[in-house]
Amino acid sequence: MATIAESADVSPDARIGDDTKIWHLAQVREGAEIGERCIVGRGAYIGSGVRLGDDCKIQNYALVYEPARLADGVFVGPAAVLTNDTYPRAIAPDGSIKTASDWEPVGVTIERGASIGARAVCIAPVTIGAWATVAAGAVVTNDVPAFALVAGVPARRIRWVGRAGVPLEETGDGAWVCPQTGARYAESNGVLHEVVE
Repeated sequence: MATIAESADVSPDARIGDDTKIWHLAQVREGAEIGERCIVGRGAYIGSGVRLGDDCKIQNYALVYEPARLADGVFVGPAAVLTNDTYPRAIAPDGSIKTASDWEPVGVTIERGASIGARAVCIAPVTIGAWATVAAGAVVTNDVPAFALVAGVPARRIRWVGRAGVPLEETGDGAWVCPQTGARYAESNGVLHEVVE
């Protein structure tokens, strides 16, 4: 059974998984699906139709706009934003107010185990690869490969990280190792893969 703070605004049409916690002032819109054992922090926003896998953490005041898709184990830091409008405007060229029918939302996809740092912005449509890390304050305008650590405005890959989130150490000839877990990785043509031994 989920735990939902009294001050949270959770649509009765949202599906909330077992052992999920939704904290004060969070809003979860209609049609949203949140997996099991997730945490939705104070003041966070989950848009209509957004899908979160199991074991996700959406920190305080993060904004996850529809139609975002987050896989299992995704972390979204405080005040991070996942956008949904490529060319945002409040009014049409003729000056009339735009309505929901005047645009088609595009989403951010975040794959398993990836992390989005505090106040980072992901400009839809982009995909953040599995186990990648977006540094705090980064602005992501292009897809991020699995295991990449990206930072800056616009975000660029600055390192590789492993499943533990720790920067990998290069051992030569495109080989990398995690100093924390000892896991090994191989890089080829700008793509990193785990080496299964």
